[in-house]
Amino acid sequence: QVQLVESGGGLVQAGGSLRLSCAASGRTFSSYTMGWFRQAPGKERELVAAINWNGGFTAYADSVKGRFTISRDNAKNTVYLQMNILKPEDTAVYYCARSTTRYDSALYRRTRDYDYWGQGTQVTVSS
Repeated sequence: QVQLVESGGGLVQAGGSLRLSCAASGRTFSSYTMGWFRQAPGKERELVAAINWNGGFTAYADSVKGRFTISRDNAKNTVYLQMNILKPEDTAVYYCARSTTRYDSALYRRTRDYDYWGQGTQVTVSS
C-alpha cells in the first residue's frame, strides 16, 4: 500500500516562505506524476502544482505561478513544494497525491486523476 506523508507546514507572515515535503513509500514512486493540492475552508480542493515522473514537466495554478516551485528527488522518494512570497489567500491544508497511472498522462489537473493522498499539512499565512 502506498503511503504519503507531508511535512513542513506552519504559520508564517505574508511575504515569507515555506518548503513542504512529501515522503512516499512504494517501489514505483519514480514512474508517477505527483501533485500538490490545497483546500481552504468552504472551498473545493484545487491543484496547486504537478510534476511528471522525471521532473521534465511541471504545471502550476495561475495564482501561484512565479511564487511556488515543485520539484522531486526520486532517489529519496520525496516531492517538494517551495512556497515564496506567501499571501493570506494561500492559507489552506496542503495535500500531496500520486497519479493513477504511470509515466506521462494528460490527466493530472483534477482530484479524480489521483488515487493516493497524504494526510495534509496546514499552512497559515498571517497578514
